[in-house]
Amino acid sequence: MKKQPSLSLYWKCQLAGWTAAALYWEAEAFIRSKEFNVTLGIINFVADILVNILLTDAYRRYAMRHAWHTLPPRRLLGRIIPAVLLLATGFALSVSLRFYLLDHYLTGWYQGSWPQHMADFGWTPFVTGIRIMSIWVLAWHMYHYAQREIRITRENARLQLIAKEIQLENLTAQLNPHFFFNSLNTIKSLVLEDPSQARRAIDLLSELLRTSLYNRTDQLISIAEELQLVKDYLELEKLRLEERLIPVFDIDTTVLDIRIPPLSIQTLVENAIKHSISRLKNGGTITVTVTRNKTGVQIIVHHPGRLQEHAPAGLGLKNLRERLQLQFQGKADFAVTSAAGTVTAVIQLPDIPAGGTP
Repeated sequence: MKKQPSLSLYWKCQLAGWTAAALYWEAEAFIRSKEFNVTLGIINFVADILVNILLTDAYRRYAMRHAWHTLPPRRLLGRIIPAVLLLATGFALSVSLRFYLLDHYLTGWYQGSWPQHMADFGWTPFVTGIRIMSIWVLAWHMYHYAQREIRITRENARLQLIAKEIQLENLTAQLNPHFFFNSLNTIKSLVLEDPSQARRAIDLLSELLRTSLYNRTDQLISIAEELQLVKDYLELEKLRLEERLIPVFDIDTTVLDIRIPPLSIQTLVENAIKHSISRLKNGGTITVTVTRNKTGVQIIVHHPGRLQEHAPAGLGLKNLRERLQLQFQGKADFAVTSAAGTVTAVIQLPDIPAGGTP
């Protein structure tokens, strides 16, 4: 048997809230009136619920369509004040028209025109409308604000967890024992042949270890910082691979201050060396291109090799993809393609200048 869908939280709150308000108004009328008409009370009770639900739901649909629930408080204030006045006007008109029809045609108590009825009794429902519509609009926006804060908190917590995971991945993949011992063997061979190069290799290895262990707490770093790490890594690997590794950089200097997740480019370069360059007899060229385009910043890492069709993606690439999606809230793209014996990894990011946020 197919399960019937239940009401959403929004509609449960709408029905419960306006039912409670309508009951309060009818109870107040019952207490104040010496001759309370049950039929009129039921009509007013149902009409109050329906009219207020229609008015507030119309506001919700309009606000959602124009993304008011995502606006900061200052920009939102200039929109909700006239909106509340408009809602209060609609509330006052509906209440006054209903009371006029009942008083004029049903009970015969009021014999004037509707404009006159509005002039005599319209101010009270207008003030009441301002009060109740202000409460509803503020409550609705406070709910969305709280939901947004909860979502941001969860995403930040997830980003911190992934940052910890990428630290471990960096130690076990980029700086794994194989890489570490290869670097030490390279340094050992250079000690007698070229002491200055050996000292340089020690400095590079030390800097990579320091960066991996201590400097990965930031969620975003500048492209300039990331490229410096990549160049140090490639310089150290070139001491081992020599002419088999040819690094090429094509960098738009206007993007150096743009902020990206740490190890974004490094992960792609390390992956290229580990799975392609080091396995090719003649090695190859790794080209790192960073340019600005219409939608933001594009990072391309291009190298010889081919993708294995059914091979699972490495932890580093999975983490990179998830970090990009979380950090830029779905506005970043990441793809790896292979054609004609070459592999191309492309990251497309929005501009995040120094001091900015995604």
